Amino acid sequence: MKKLTVILTLAMIMAFSVNSFAQLSKAEKKEWKKKAKEYSKNPEQMKQLVEENQALQGQVTSLKTENTAMQSRMSDKDAKISELQDDLAKLRSDLSSAKAELRDMKSKPAASSSEGPMVDGVVFKVQIGAFRNKDLSKYFENSENFSGENEDGMQKITLGQFRDYWEADTFKKYLREMGVKDAWIVPYKDGVRVPIKDVLEGVIADDGAADSE
Repeated sequence: MKKLTVILTLAMIMAFSVNSFAQLSKAEKKEWKKKAKEYSKNPEQMKQLVEENQALQGQVTSLKTENTAMQSRMSDKDAKISELQDDLAKLRSDLSSAKAELRDMKSKPAASSSEGPMVDGVVFKVQIGAFRNKDLSKYFENSENFSGENEDGMQKITLGQFRDYWEADTFKKYLREMGVKDAWIVPYKDGVRVPIKDVLEGVIADDGAADSE
């Protein structure tokens, strides 16, 4: 067994010598030949060095694998960050477009679902906000679809006039999609604002009933 170990040791040394000695100087070659003779006399030490070298090579391989996996994860994170940045830019663009549409809508008469002024009978409007210390009454004269009323020091602004509740509801939902989160339906009967339950008892869903609260 000892003889076999010596043979294996010498074979490893020779293999190392063939691959490495070509790159060594004469002095280095002489030194390593001397060490090779010493290792041939002490195969246990040579075996320990070979095993330590193999263990270190294994650690290097493992570290390279971990480094490759980490670089892959970094690439995935960079791609995700880029995707989120694109989504954010699109949302900002959509928000700017919605704000621009809302400004245009406020500056132009809103579309009506029927012809002529709707004062008599039941009419549904969509309230877009209530403002204090803001007088927009000068805009009401030129558009029957853009109106407001003062109550408790607040000017309540409405858009649209609809005979049909569900048309008003569709318009309300469209305004909310554009960013007017406070848009809700208010009914009028013969020009007077009334609770919605007084004009549509049992007809509208809970969502519509909540709008009148």
